[in-house]
Amino acid sequence: MSKPEQSVKLLDYYQKSASDQFVPQPAVLRSLGWHELHFELHQQPAFATDEHHHTLHVLACGLIDSSNKNAPGMRSLDGKRLQENRGAGAIAMIPAGATHSCSWDTPAQFMVLALEPTLLKRVGQDWVNPDQIELLPQFMSKSDRFIQEILLTLKGEVAGGEMGSHLLIDSLKTALAVHLLRNYCATRPKLSSYANGLSQSKLALVKEYINEHLHQDLKLDTLAAIAQLSPYHFLRLFKQSMAITPHQYILQCRLTQAKHLLQHSELSLVEIAAQTGFCDQSHFTRCFKRVMGATPRQLLQARSGF
Repeated sequence: MSKPEQSVKLLDYYQKSASDQFVPQPAVLRSLGWHELHFELHQQPAFATDEHHHTLHVLACGLIDSSNKNAPGMRSLDGKRLQENRGAGAIAMIPAGATHSCSWDTPAQFMVLALEPTLLKRVGQDWVNPDQIELLPQFMSKSDRFIQEILLTLKGEVAGGEMGSHLLIDSLKTALAVHLLRNYCATRPKLSSYANGLSQSKLALVKEYINEHLHQDLKLDTLAAIAQLSPYHFLRLFKQSMAITPHQYILQCRLTQAKHLLQHSELSLVEIAAQTGFCDQSHFTRCFKRVMGATPRQLLQARSGF
């Protein structure tokens, strides 16, 4: 009697510590609570995974260690096998549902980003039938500096997330989705370019909302909805109108309001930080000094004359 076939394991990054059963050591860093995205940073000894497939699209990027050596190994992806050299910034793409396994011949450090397939469909729906959007599998043999920089920025957010993280992450995931649609999908939509920015009326509504909600963690989807645009279009048009991103504009508004309160109110630094949307006094002080050239306390001392 023949043995029953062994079922392929499922890796679902929405489950707590899901990757732990596939690698020797837990991830060094993990994101928590991000919408449509999950990030992990791994530092592992030589290992090999069992065959599995993902519920989400997965991007993996190898990191060169301090000795500047690659960490080569074998990957099996969607029925094909390849020995990978895994140079600096090389990106593997494992579409949701694709059968996958990999091995690392030496200790390795790498980043993993899992994203919802619906993210690509949502961002790309203006240009192509969502049912035709299909991420293509790719071995870790080619580098992509754009994706690498996004992953490194997300790594920094996980390591020290601060107020504004949601808006920054929303912006990054939208930019990543557009990049994947343009370069790594079976049907590549022709994305429109816009010569003009937001209309004055929509820009005024967005700016009014931002200034009335500076104390909150503002989100890109909310701002885009006010302008009645997709997040991708909103990002492009806002930057064309203001010459800076929404994230940069919000930081400017927070610092301007904080400076006004420092000069014209009796609020404490903790209270000013909270009212202007910084996650704590330390974050407020760092941002203020970086942009204004002095700390909030120094400004208060100057106001008091000592």
